[in-house]
Amino acid sequence: MNTSNIDNISESIAQGIYKETVIEEGFFILKFKNETDENQLFKRDVNSNYIQFHFCIKGNGSFSFNNGNYRLPIQENSSLLLYNPQRDLPIEVSVAENSWVISVLLPIKKFHTLFSTEASYISFLNDENKDRKYYKDAKISPSMAIVLNQIMNYNLHPTVKPLYFKGKAYELLSLYFNREEDVDVEQCPFLVDELNVSKIKKAKQIIIARMAEPPTLQELSDEIQLPINKLKEGFKQVYGDPVFAFLFDYKMEVARQLLATGSYNVNEVGLKVGYSTASHFITAFKKKFGTTPKKFVMGLSS
Repeated sequence: MNTSNIDNISESIAQGIYKETVIEEGFFILKFKNETDENQLFKRDVNSNYIQFHFCIKGNGSFSFNNGNYRLPIQENSSLLLYNPQRDLPIEVSVAENSWVISVLLPIKKFHTLFSTEASYISFLNDENKDRKYYKDAKISPSMAIVLNQIMNYNLHPTVKPLYFKGKAYELLSLYFNREEDVDVEQCPFLVDELNVSKIKKAKQIIIARMAEPPTLQELSDEIQLPINKLKEGFKQVYGDPVFAFLFDYKMEVARQLLATGSYNVNEVGLKVGYSTASHFITAFKKKFGTTPKKFVMGLSS
């Protein structure tokens, strides 16, 4: 990573909009706190040895790649994970007015050491995938939001800052990779019954397994033997989204990863995730990612 480029970022950094903290050698937290009335553009070199985590805790932003050929929007309460061992991924982020974004950068070798005994726990760390590029967006959980706001708004003596940020950085990563199956049932009053929890998990497994032709809510309710109102309420409590909003996000993520492999064309990917016509798939993909599947693929290979 070429840290000398920090001096060449926009003058707005001098106004306190951008701050960078070194956690350990090669391990950085970047804070973008744009409280102006206009968008701010920031650029920073990041080489292919790094994994990137980006979190939007207020407002929105957009990451551009390959000289703007494609972009990944980031909305409030959402995150992006980016890793491509085949090419550098310099940060070029447009932070909207009155928006806050926090980024965490660390070398993939350092990241591997955190999970070396649990590589299978995270799909892109296993031997089969470790040299492949990886993209993922996800919701920011309430517990992550607390840590992110603490990082953004800390008010401590400067001598304590390095230790405080180090603890918060590791806490944030552990919360990010916390398994969905580890949901604290006590936080969901409706789901105090373990049987209900297992039924909600079964519902998720069913819609994922049949994502190309998913059951209706009533069919799903009948299959897991849970009243439809409890299915809807419980699913949102456990997974953060209504059933079909969750399925849409899942299908789009599968589609993006299939396209990234280069093994399938747009029509084939659309069919695999349940779109009978390419036009409907293209519309859905653009709604989710702000670009067409074709432009997304072109951006990966250019």
